[in-house]
Amino acid sequence: MTATYPPGPRLPAPVQTALYLRRRTQFLTLLRRRYGDVFAIRVPPFNDRVVVFSRPEHIKEVFAGDPRTMHAGEANNILGPVMGAHSVLLTDEAEHARARKLLMPAFNGAALRGYRDLVTEIAAAEVTRWPAGSTVVTLDRMNALTLEVILRVVFGVTDAAVRAELVPRLRRIVNIGPLQYAAILVPALRRVPPWKGFDANLTAVDALLYREIAARRAVPDLADRADVLSRLLQVGAAGDEPPLTDPELRDQLITLLLAGHETTAAALSWALYELSAHPRVQREACTAAREGDDKALEAVLKEAMRLHPVIPGAVRRLTRETTISGWTLPAGTTVSCSITLAHRSPENYADVAAFRPARFLDGEVEPNTWLPFGGGVRRCIGAGFSLMEGTAVLREVLTRYALAPAAAKPERGRVRNITTVPRGKARVVVTKR
Repeated sequence: MTATYPPGPRLPAPVQTALYLRRRTQFLTLLRRRYGDVFAIRVPPFNDRVVVFSRPEHIKEVFAGDPRTMHAGEANNILGPVMGAHSVLLTDEAEHARARKLLMPAFNGAALRGYRDLVTEIAAAEVTRWPAGSTVVTLDRMNALTLEVILRVVFGVTDAAVRAELVPRLRRIVNIGPLQYAAILVPALRRVPPWKGFDANLTAVDALLYREIAARRAVPDLADRADVLSRLLQVGAAGDEPPLTDPELRDQLITLLLAGHETTAAALSWALYELSAHPRVQREACTAAREGDDKALEAVLKEAMRLHPVIPGAVRRLTRETTISGWTLPAGTTVSCSITLAHRSPENYADVAAFRPARFLDGEVEPNTWLPFGGGVRRCIGAGFSLMEGTAVLREVLTRYALAPAAAKPERGRVRNITTVPRGKARVVVTKR
């Protein structure tokens, strides 16, 4: 069969990129309506030829594909300038398998149980500072909270001076706009503002991380520390794996920061907003929080992630000609399992526009229809951590406050760097219970 591409828009590639970055949901929804369940788009400099899938049987086919044929790391090239060549998100085949093997023990069930108390302590310290009757800008507060979790649980940073240096620089990385982020892949632009400033800030972050890595290597109680950095520094001590180099550690740390900080913050801000807008669901969630029903609180977070996907899709770059759902696609094609479209499909979800966490408790959600953490051998290793953290935060908020929306207009999304966050920052009014 001759390799070919599905139909798609004839708009110039830069226009398609701009629409994808600025009006992602509307653009993809329109294309599915016009071209059907499989279509092609062009979004350079991310990926020039992208074929978008959203049906669960097609997504299953991609997630079950041979990782030698479908390179996720190569498809995530836009993350390279920030996360680095060794990032678990940017490597493929043997190198990816090694990185995943080394990282997984820091995120298994036993490790998560060890982190829970510290996460709860950090969440409680944040939410108890909210004045009753005030308007809380939840996106800002959740970003601050999840950054604190990353700094203490992942980096193990407790020194106030180090934190004061690192936090503002990390925030500058997160707050970059989507068009500016897309242009990072153009080397010439990195010599002129505003990309020059972004590059200089990233260099300063690297220096701080390398300094922290060196200091941590020298502590006498390294084996007694439970943070992720300390765990990773001990990899190879038993001789079963080569130790991680400093550049490898740097890339994994910045990946865990960016993949585990902003995404969880956005999901939590969406969850708090939806709870404020749905009093009945909020009452049920409050009861769950008081009774310690973590499954019900997790369902609230999952439903917020379904209704408001933070990441648009899970991507793979084909290394050879491959047939997917009847389409024979050339090597070099990027295939995208669209999280946005899968989560918004009425074929996948009854009452697709409704905020109904109970769907995650009654067995309604079918495989390959809920995709915030990707799937297959590339499923996010931090999925369990994110859900544990989000559940702990919801519990601390809901046992203290009742929530009401601060604005009459519904909250809508906007793209920040590569994630979708609440445009109005999901402001809610909090009152004491």
